[in-house]
Amino acid sequence: MTEIKNIFCIGRNYEEHIKELHNKKSERPVVFSKPTHALAVADGSIYDLPANQGAIHYETEIVIKIARDFEKGKTADQLVDEMAIGLDLTLRDIQSELKQQGHPWLLAKGFPNSAILSEFFAFPGVEACKRAVFSLQLNGEKVQEGCMVDMIFDLNEQIDYIGTHFGLKKGDIIFTGTPSGVGPLKDGDQLLLQWKNEEVGSCTVHLA
Repeated sequence: MTEIKNIFCIGRNYEEHIKELHNKKSERPVVFSKPTHALAVADGSIYDLPANQGAIHYETEIVIKIARDFEKGKTADQLVDEMAIGLDLTLRDIQSELKQQGHPWLLAKGFPNSAILSEFFAFPGVEACKRAVFSLQLNGEKVQEGCMVDMIFDLNEQIDYIGTHFGLKKGDIIFTGTPSGVGPLKDGDQLLLQWKNEEVGSCTVHLA
């Protein structure tokens, strides 16, 4: 996998996902991060996940990779060279507790193997992405499907916001938000990530 520097994530970026978790829509992007040791590749491997910290939810997302350092006014088409389909795994019970306390989400989002990525492939441009769908199959059943056109904050808005407030450099990646259909994983679940009708990654989870 290409070397990755920083992992930025956008929360609450699809209307139906906001509704299913009974959250409130934000007027600006909700940004959180994951440590790089959360990374794993969806290459058919089996990944260990914590079994004693409550429900672990899958969240399927388009992930973009920054090809050159951020400059104000540069667009996604100018700054992004590759993309992947990713799984942002979440310790949902812990996240709920953290939200109630007004604390950051890192404990719920940053555990090992919580950022699973397909292999990166060429980014076809924003407009082409708006005409395509990405999805997740869980044990052979499609459980999530999304399209970038339904994002609340599009790629240009995400890049500008993150780049302005945190900086963005070559090698950084952005998980761009998940559509509705998130749910819990159980031991032995098999996951298949898809872009359009192409299989781009798979893995199996082991709760230990």
